[in-house]
Amino acid sequence: MISDSTDAPIQDPAEIAQQFADAWNARDAATLAELFAEDADFVNVVGLWWCKRRDIRKAHDYGLSTFFRAAHLIVEERRVRPMGDTVIVHARYRIEGQLTPEGSAADPRHSILVFVVRRQGSGWIAVAAQNTEVIPNTETFLAVTGSRNAVDYRKAR
Repeated sequence: MISDSTDAPIQDPAEIAQQFADAWNARDAATLAELFAEDADFVNVVGLWWCKRRDIRKAHDYGLSTFFRAAHLIVEERRVRPMGDTVIVHARYRIEGQLTPEGSAADPRHSILVFVVRRQGSGWIAVAAQNTEVIPNTETFLAVTGSRNAVDYRKAR
């Protein structure tokens, strides 16, 4: 059950993608987490699932202070689907400056973050988000003998 807290910080649900990027780029996990309801769900690109605002904040604080400490998140595209008191926002992001375990800059990545945003009081608040990595020239994953690889079956045709 999604809480009915009245601390909705978003005035225009279409802006959540940019507000998320702004908080990320400021390394401000507290502001980022405030975009979410107390009992919101957030699934990251590798399937880690955080089920409370405090866990969303803790996870992002860790990442933003370690391997994402030099990273910059850029909103490249956004699509908004209003559904009454709920809005679904798809946002394509580019991330630059993630650090490798050795501390050098990794190549840029792309992901699509899907937000489910609900009207709450005089504003809007995210109740769920799902981040999906975009892997160019692939179609799905294939798990064989303990390894997982991105594959494209279309190339075999």
